[in-house]
Amino acid sequence: MMYILIAVIFLIGYVCIALEHPLKIDKAASAIITGVLCWSLLVFGSESIFQKDIEPNFIHETLFLHLGEIAGILFFLLAAMTIVELIDTHNGFHMITSKIKTTNRIKLLWVIGVVTFILSAVLDNLTTAIVMATLLKKILQDKEDIWVFGGVVVIAANAGGAWSPIGDVTTIMLWIGGQVTAVNIITSLLLPSIVCLLVPLIIMSFLKKGNVTIPKIVEEDSQHQKLTSSFESSLILWLGIIGLLFVPIFKNLTHLPPFMGMLFSLGVLWIVTELLHKRKPDQQRQSLMVATIIRRVDTPTILFFLGILLAVASLQTAGHLTQFGNSLNSIFNSSYSINMVIGLVSAIVDNVPMVAGAIGMYPMSLYPQDSQFWELLAYCAGTGGSSLIIGSAAGVAIMGILKIDFLWYVKKITWLALLGFFSGLLAYYLMNTTF
Repeated sequence: MMYILIAVIFLIGYVCIALEHPLKIDKAASAIITGVLCWSLLVFGSESIFQKDIEPNFIHETLFLHLGEIAGILFFLLAAMTIVELIDTHNGFHMITSKIKTTNRIKLLWVIGVVTFILSAVLDNLTTAIVMATLLKKILQDKEDIWVFGGVVVIAANAGGAWSPIGDVTTIMLWIGGQVTAVNIITSLLLPSIVCLLVPLIIMSFLKKGNVTIPKIVEEDSQHQKLTSSFESSLILWLGIIGLLFVPIFKNLTHLPPFMGMLFSLGVLWIVTELLHKRKPDQQRQSLMVATIIRRVDTPTILFFLGILLAVASLQTAGHLTQFGNSLNSIFNSSYSINMVIGLVSAIVDNVPMVAGAIGMYPMSLYPQDSQFWELLAYCAGTGGSSLIIGSAAGVAIMGILKIDFLWYVKKITWLALLGFFSGLLAYYLMNTTF
């Protein structure tokens, strides 16, 4: 009974998140309550769910094990968002936005899409989404335009992260686990990932004609321009970019989780800004300090991550995801079918536990390193989440920063993301059957 009830509570919480605007209840609140309730039911129904005697502290130890993984994501998000806010406060993004002269909606769609695609492969899709969301608020004024371009960023970030060994958490998991090698994943998935982005961009080029409205410089921005010199803006911009790029390098050198590299980069920028502004008047200096800027970070987005990841972890612990995987295995015999379903379901359930479950269910004795199964898993889990805005870390970040409505995304972007997803899958199929 409790086993079924956990799934029901998760679905109810999911619906509340989807209906955030009609219900006028913040999605972070719904996510947190869902996560806590799911784990509470897991405690009360542990005997019936596991159908065996378990250690008294099993649930608590498992919770803290999952919490350690979740905390890594949250600290990564917090540090990345602080670095982006720091660059923004020092007027660093103005140096980039001032170079974007076009107001043509189609040209801007392609610029944003291509830049996001490239950046997400070099950094990762979550960091790229945060950076691009901040840029969109600087170069666009109309809410509809901001949301449309935000949808493009989600598709481009996930497509760009799928073919890079450091571009997405799931690809990193497969790379570290030995299921794929770096060179092979790049050569196998680069073209399908490009197709996954190109198809939506081409379609939108016919639908989104006209010009965009560039926002006027608000008073707060002009004040920041007065507080920082061009040298200071350039310094913090480039240090911030180098700090973000350093994260995958740090991970490869130390084999520590990515959030450690992001925290290190934040610490360096923190010290630099302290030294850079130490001779300025106290009020002016305080407004440029990390201690002040970090208060502007979107805390509800971080809490939303916490709630939704806790809820998914409860499903993983209770065995819902394993049961789902076994059902897939019994119903489908094709690697394409299994991974396509995993990709689409990852739009509802976070792709990280989905990939973790697949790694546990399918040993490398069955599917050796660099087999089509692992390549398809990397592509489908990486790009399938674009079909819903809460289906990927990049989507959740964009939803939180740009306040995109869930149902609006379903109506306007989901069908484009699905066309891109299936087009990339077709491209992969043709590559492996023709050549």
